[in-house]
Formats: sequence, structure tokens, C-alpha cells
Amino acid sequence: MAVCARLCGVGPARGCRRRQQRRGPAETAAADSEADTDPEEERIEAGPARCSLLELPPELLVEIFASLPGTDLPSLAQVCSRFRRILHTDTIWRRRCREEYGVCENLRKLEITGVSCRDVYAKLLHRYRHILGLWQPDIGPYGGLLNVVVDGLFIIGWMYLPPHDPHVGDPMRFKPLFRIHLMERKSATVECMYGHKGPHNGHIQIVKKDEFSTKCNQTDHHRMSGGRQEEFRTWLREEWGRTLEDIFHEHMQELILMKFIYTSQYDNCLTYRRIYLPPSHPDDLIKPGLFKGTYGSHGLEIVMLSFHGSRARGTKITGDPNIPAGQQTVEIDLQRRIQLPDVENLQNFNELSRIVLEVREQVRQEQETAEVPAPAREPSAKGPEGPPAKDSREPGSGAEAAGQSALSGQGQPFVLPVGVSSRNEDYPRTCRLCFYGTGLIAGHGFTSPERTPGVFVLFDEDRFGFLWLELKSFSLYSRVQATFQNAEAPSPQAFDEMLRNIQSLTS
Repeated sequence: MAVCARLCGVGPARGCRRRQQRRGPAETAAADSEADTDPEEERIEAGPARCSLLELPPELLVEIFASLPGTDLPSLAQVCSRFRRILHTDTIWRRRCREEYGVCENLRKLEITGVSCRDVYAKLLHRYRHILGLWQPDIGPYGGLLNVVVDGLFIIGWMYLPPHDPHVGDPMRFKPLFRIHLMERKSATVECMYGHKGPHNGHIQIVKKDEFSTKCNQTDHHRMSGGRQEEFRTWLREEWGRTLEDIFHEHMQELILMKFIYTSQYDNCLTYRRIYLPPSHPDDLIKPGLFKGTYGSHGLEIVMLSFHGSRARGTKITGDPNIPAGQQTVEIDLQRRIQLPDVENLQNFNELSRIVLEVREQVRQEQETAEVPAPAREPSAKGPEGPPAKDSREPGSGAEAAGQSALSGQGQPFVLPVGVSSRNEDYPRTCRLCFYGTGLIAGHGFTSPERTPGVFVLFDEDRFGFLWLELKSFSLYSRVQATFQNAEAPSPQAFDEMLRNIQSLTS
């Protein structure tokens, strides 16, 4: 009992309240007399149970310490010199690197460089932990998608690029922008990976929470011997997978040249703001996430699809001079299903336009009714003798019912109306559901933005489309299949705040 008291840290045996609560008066008296026994007799009776934490063998302490979070270990090292010595054991830090950051380091490489797992944890992983995850670079209207990950003994910032236009179904492309590693015990080394002359000296600064910046200290590594013309041709080949001579559309040529001139100004210093993947709910129409979409002469862009009750939103992660990154490119009303006509009538653009404009007028009337003060409204929605007015949102047309219907696999034939252009003609010929939605259009420089009616077309779990009625254009979207770590929002409120923040930057 005295041993139990010492381990509990409450003094004599009678201080162990849990034991006292479970025993009767006789046991309590016996225990009190036991506390007065001879110390030597007590030691013999207690045996190994009296061993304190300090008396445990080193290998057992290593196992215990290795199971604790790495952030707690510095405090543990201050307890005594023995703990401090044991915490220099690399086994402890190897496990922390593996469990907290997924590092399966090359031990031979570590031995050659003289860097320990403790150094990797403290000077690399823990120090730069705040930049792991997804980020949007501040490149004016163009934006972008950066994924910072732990890759072996490196932290690498990968810029994710859409496939070459118009192959929206192809996988994402990516290239490294920077990397951080330990080549000596003193501190981590930051290297810029931009250009074609290999890694060179760079710098990373964590500006504030959810924001950091990178700077290249050797921009001469970004230049090519052939000058700007060679740099442009190389960029064009990487960005578009073709030469300028292959692009016959004059307007597209102008947009491409404008993007090169604008983005090349940011090869020296860039600021990044954190973005989160949208939270998922069981009644969502499909799983939210990142999608690649066709945007006419602007090529392919990355859009984040998220669900907000009865509405879905597509937010641009990459953008263009008309609709910049951060803006809400499409909004879908999940309570307004659109029943497409048969294939023969669907080919008639005027017929589809009539159906969509009827829904838009219905939406407009309901909005006007909602804005009228209550006393000015009609007393009832039904006539003196007729039945109640039919609600335009029929049962089963809400977001939850729509999601259930989409999962059921029910489909209908789908073709684009005559006269509607599409960058990718390889769209599915069967769709599951269609909804009324609005798409954001604007002039160059995001001038005179307005929301125009359109049709959201759900093909399957990984593909959807949006038909822009006013533009007579169709955008096809395909899911980004990459897996991203450290990208979950801490709460739905944090995700909504993130959306507002990235939109406010370009409003």
C-alpha cells in the first residue's frame, strides 16, 4: 500500500483515496497498521513494485519516450541528466519522424552526412511543419496550387499544373519550386528549383499564420542563353505542350503571351496563402474536391467544388484575366432540378434555353417576393376555391434527395445542343442529374462581372459539366485524383473563412 501511495504521489498509504473507497473499516485499520511496519520488512514484501521510473532500464525508457509526441520531449529532457542522455538516442527520434511525418529515412545516407534523426526532427520537420499542406500562390489573377510535402529527407514544394489543353481527363502535372534539407548539423538549407540549371540558393520566411513567402537569391539560374525568346518557347512547351505556331487562334496567342509576361515577373519572390480541401458530408451530391475544367481560350483551370446546404459552389484555384483565381466561377441550386428534353429536342439550343430561362424567371419572382415586406404580400398562396399553389421544389428535389438519386446510377442520354462549343468533345453521352445554376462572366481585368444562367450536368462521381447559356459554351470538369496530406480544414467555419479570404483578394 505504501508503494501505491508513492506512485500516486500523495504521501502515506492512507492518502490513496481510490483504495480507501473500496475497502471496509477493518481493511482500513489493517492498512494503517501496515504503514507502520519496518522499512526493511516493507521492502522485502513490496519487491520489484517499488521500482520508480528512474530505475527502469534504458531500453524500456527509450520505448516509453519514443511513444510520446516529439513536442513533449524537450520538456522531458529537463527533468534530469539521465533523461537528457537517453533522449539523444536516435531510435526515439526515428520513430517520431516516421509516425508524425511519415519519414522512412535512408540510414546509410544519414550516417554519411553525419545528420541524426534528432536533427532531422528538430531542425527540419518541426521547424517547417507550418508550411506543410496546400497553398495558393499570389500570382495576380492566375493563382495556382502548391503542395508542400515531406519527401524522404526533404521538404519539397510541388506546383501542380493542369494537363495540357484540352485533355481534361489526363493526370495532373507537377514540378518542384523549392526544397529544404539538412546537409550539415547546423541548420536546414533552402534551395530554389525554378529554372533549368539545377538547385540554387533560396530563402523561406513564414510571414504569419497560414501565409509564407519564398525568395530566390540567384535569379541568374532562371535565365537561358537564348534570352527571353528561348525562355518563352520553353515555357510554352511545358505549359501548353505545343509551339506558338501550332495555336492558330489569335486571341489565344495573345492570352498565352500575356500570361508568360505576367507570371515571369514572380520568379524572384512569391507569397502563398493556405487553402483547405472542402469538408465532405454523407448527403453531398458527389464527393467534393478539386477538379480540372476547360475554359475556352484560357485553357484548363483548377476549380474547387464544395457543398453548402442546398447549394454547390465552384471556386477557382487557378484563374485568368477575366475571372481571376479565388472567384466563384459557378453556383448550383440543388433544389432546382432540370429535366432535359429527349435527345432530338436537346439538340435544339432554343428548346434548352427556354427551359433554363423559365427556371431563372421563377427564381427571380421568388426573390422579389422574399424582398417584399410581410404586410404587403398576398394573404394566401391559394385561391378561394382552388388547391394550394404547387411548390416549384417538388419532393425529392432537395440536396439530400438529389444525392441519393445521383448514387442510384439513374441516367439519361446527353448531347450538346447544336451551336454550343466545347474545348473537349470527349464528354460522356449519359448524365445522371441536371440542375439550374449560374456562371460568372466578366470582361478583361474582371470588369462588369455578372452571373448568367446555365445548366450543371452531373455525369458521374468524377465528372461534371456546366453549360454557359449566354456564351453558348460548355465546360467539362474531371476530378483531380491526387492525394493531399495536411489539407483538411480544422472546422467547417475555417473552410468558409478561407473561401472568403481568397475571394476578397481579387474582388
